[in-house]
Amino acid sequence: MGRFRNIGLIVLGAVAGVLVSLNFQAVADRAPRGPLPVEELRAFTEVFGAIKQNYVEDVADKKLITEAINGMLSGLDPHSAYLDADAFKELQVGTQGQFGGLGIEVGMEDGFVKVISPIEDTPAFHAGVKPGDLIIRLDDTPVKGMTLADAVKRMRGKPNTEITLTISRKGEPQPIVVTLKRAVIRVQSVKSRMIEPGYGWVRVSQFQESTTEHLVRHLGGLYKQGELKGLVLDLRNDPGGLLYGAVAISSAFLADKKLVVSTDGRTEDAKKKFFATPDDYLRGMREDALAKLPAGAKSVPMVVLVNGGSASASEIVAGALQDHKRATVMGTQSFGKGSVQTIMPLGNATAIKLTTARYFTPSGRSIQAKGITPDIVVEEPGANTLARLRESDLERHLDNDRDPAEKKSAPRTQPMAPITDLPKPIELGSKEDFQLTQALNFLQGKQVLNQPPKAVAENKTGS
Repeated sequence: MGRFRNIGLIVLGAVAGVLVSLNFQAVADRAPRGPLPVEELRAFTEVFGAIKQNYVEDVADKKLITEAINGMLSGLDPHSAYLDADAFKELQVGTQGQFGGLGIEVGMEDGFVKVISPIEDTPAFHAGVKPGDLIIRLDDTPVKGMTLADAVKRMRGKPNTEITLTISRKGEPQPIVVTLKRAVIRVQSVKSRMIEPGYGWVRVSQFQESTTEHLVRHLGGLYKQGELKGLVLDLRNDPGGLLYGAVAISSAFLADKKLVVSTDGRTEDAKKKFFATPDDYLRGMREDALAKLPAGAKSVPMVVLVNGGSASASEIVAGALQDHKRATVMGTQSFGKGSVQTIMPLGNATAIKLTTARYFTPSGRSIQAKGITPDIVVEEPGANTLARLRESDLERHLDNDRDPAEKKSAPRTQPMAPITDLPKPIELGSKEDFQLTQALNFLQGKQVLNQPPKAVAENKTGS
């Protein structure tokens, strides 16, 4: 089963970023299956018997079966996975916005843990951990050879305890060593502030169960300060979350009954359309939070900010507002996760997370392995956007069935000796936030720069 351990598998573990899920569905409710492949099952039982009889150490039946299930699912695509009891519980807790860990969403690449995105206001974020970083050592233990689940368990721990990460970063000749203090991660999914009189900024960092309610409250707070002339919806580094949360956030800004997203898969359950209506985003909630939305939110001029860390649910929102010409999308190419995962409980406190559909923007675009292309490209200062991990970099990723052209990352060079200082990230929403400044310039009819002035000057001189 060793080859299954190196497959690019994304799980939640001790991180946020719950991948988009259509629903929680019992396996028993699925359509009748076809005949079982007798010859392949015979081969499976022979391998099982050979291991039980001849392997150098005794292996429990449960471990062998669990590893076989892991292999079946992780061999499909990066987002299908077996969730043991701990992982299933972590997924459910993560949608509610509180969990333990370092604050990073992670995957696997070449046997190392790869950072998908650090979560704002967490130990990893404040330490300067970046998307695309490879974690090659946890304390004194090499990551190579671990499963992702094993690595995640090592990163978990009691709050205020420390762990040292050794990181390989593209463009850095030496590995980076950083010590993080574990914490209870409470993700504040919505933030806001008035950038200037009449111009508001609302940031959604993750799509949770309470995100819609929090968005309405923050918008209400902005409108209490006066009618808005422009609004920036910031979805940068938002790794996604719940599908109905994305439909709700889109509905906050779209006219009623506009198409938000459609899904298509092999089964009838996977072929759906979601509109800007309460029926498609309430999901059993008693009260429609959007009923309290300020009226101006439906028509205020908008910019949506995205980057390579914007994935899944955040791409649904950006794509919907872009297609309906409700907002101008600005920033850099998004992550490109355009598939839907259905959570299927197995009845023993475990579950499988299975990719069941691709999703499409209102105009029929597939985001899978491509992402959202901004209307106006504005680079991130100091960020090597070409080195940022994307869906198309993940092993066994689904192809874009409507636009198969994909960009591949350049091979990573092996690092040498360690360095210990990480540059601190620019705080999103601050005065130093170049992309936000350009979004404000656009809303005010001023010139928009694609790069910071220093970078523009360097490009002109050719240095």
